[in-house]
Amino acid sequence: QVQLVESGGGVVQAGGSLRLSCAVSGRHFSTYEMGWYRRAPGKDREFVAHIGWEGRNIHYTDSVKGRFTISRDNNKNMVYLQMDSLKLEDTGTYYCNAEVPKLGSDQDRGDYWGQGTQVTVSS
Repeated sequence: QVQLVESGGGVVQAGGSLRLSCAVSGRHFSTYEMGWYRRAPGKDREFVAHIGWEGRNIHYTDSVKGRFTISRDNNKNMVYLQMDSLKLEDTGTYYCNAEVPKLGSDQDRGDYWGQGTQVTVSS
C-alpha cells in the first residue's frame, strides 16, 4: 500500500512563507502523479498544484500561480510545496495526493491521500 505523510504546516503571518513536505512510500515513486490539495474552513477541497513523472507536467490553480512552487525528489520519495507571499485565503488543511498507475502485476492502480497538515495565515 502507498502511504503519504504531510508535514510543515503551521501559523504564519500574511506575506510570509511556509514549506510543506510529503513523504511517500512505494517502490516506483517516480511513476506517481503527485499533487497538493487544500480545504478551507466550510468549503470543498480544491486543487492546488500538480507534478508528473520525473518532475514534468507541472501546473497550478490560478490563485497560487507565481506564489507556490511544487517539486519532487524521486531519490528520497519526497514532494514539496513552497508557499510564498501567503494570503489569508490560503488558510486550510493541505493534503498530499498520489495517483498511482498500474505496472502489470508489480503495482496496482490507486488514488491515495495523506492525513493533511494545517496551514493558518494570520493578519
